Amino acid sequence: MKRVVILGAGTGGAMVANRLARHLSTELTNTGIEIALVSDTESHIYQPGLLYVALGLADPDSVFREHKKLLVPGVRLVQDPAVKIDMNQRSILLNSGKMMEFDYLVLATGSHPDLDAIPGFREGAHSFYTFNEAMKTRKDLAEFDKGKLLMIIGVPHKCPVAPVEFMFMFDDLLRKKNRRSDYELMYTYPIGRLHSLQPCSDWAEGAFEKQGIIGETFFNPETIDPKKKIVYTLEGEEVDYDFLVAIPPHRGAPVIRASGLGDPEGWLPTDRATLELQGYRGVYVVGDATNLPISKAGSTAHYESEVVVRNIIRELHGEKPIALYDGKVFCFIEGGLDRAMHIQFDYNNPPKPADPTQMVHWFKMAFNRMYWLSVRGMV
Repeated sequence: MKRVVILGAGTGGAMVANRLARHLSTELTNTGIEIALVSDTESHIYQPGLLYVALGLADPDSVFREHKKLLVPGVRLVQDPAVKIDMNQRSILLNSGKMMEFDYLVLATGSHPDLDAIPGFREGAHSFYTFNEAMKTRKDLAEFDKGKLLMIIGVPHKCPVAPVEFMFMFDDLLRKKNRRSDYELMYTYPIGRLHSLQPCSDWAEGAFEKQGIIGETFFNPETIDPKKKIVYTLEGEEVDYDFLVAIPPHRGAPVIRASGLGDPEGWLPTDRATLELQGYRGVYVVGDATNLPISKAGSTAHYESEVVVRNIIRELHGEKPIALYDGKVFCFIEGGLDRAMHIQFDYNNPPKPADPTQMVHWFKMAFNRMYWLSVRGMV
């Protein structure tokens, strides 16, 4: 029996499991191959949809699907959080106390916002990177009738363009209500530009200026005083706000740190081409969990999953893995409520932002619905 275990049932993990099962459908019934997907939740969440939930533009229920309804025949779902991974024994300890053995392992353990990284965040800030935070933002933003909205950002974080999208979409919401003059919008970023990718920063800088959104760089939040409504920075600034949107820095999964596999922040050392965990054969990493210098985004996990699936299938057949990942990423960027653009880039080719259009926005809306087919390995 050859056991393939996928740890994590988010975008990358679900795609790997479903694609493997589709490619190996006959072998799963006729030979000794098993595919198991380990999850610590009952439902899959479409994380880019949380931006729309937070802004009151999407039904909260629309971002959830039960895992079991997304998995194709041949994938065994194990709803039991992983506690520790033993690479020497090639086994995983689950929360229930059970042990799972593996021959091939895919680490799709994702990332999560560290809500305690910035003192005062829990009491004084809003976000949209978890469902609960998105719902809190949705409620309070609806009651925010005038004043200064401040956006602060910690890095790294998943979906790097989402904070920029939030600013453009909220700006557009206000304009459609003829209320823009009642608000001041300020966006900050911790390095010397408005986005980690220079072409995206250049585009955002011009678009912010056109929309009257203040952009400030070299802004690294140190603490938040929720009573005074002031953000204190490492650079010595004190900036006031009426409504604070904060993107905390993200960290890797606790099971990675508990297993001694990643760096102190939980990111896994991953070969940039083969996507193997460095130092371990037959162990792959997809999605946010890698330490690769690329966007932590759903499309990243999508393209990585294709490479990992091809290589695991070759290994199961006794062949050498040859598929390589080239760093490909594809992202939609909302430039308002009814216009968007898309960017595509890889290790060697930077993105080339274009002017947002209504047509691309509708492609984005269509993809929000098509995502569930993508997770099932059908797109």
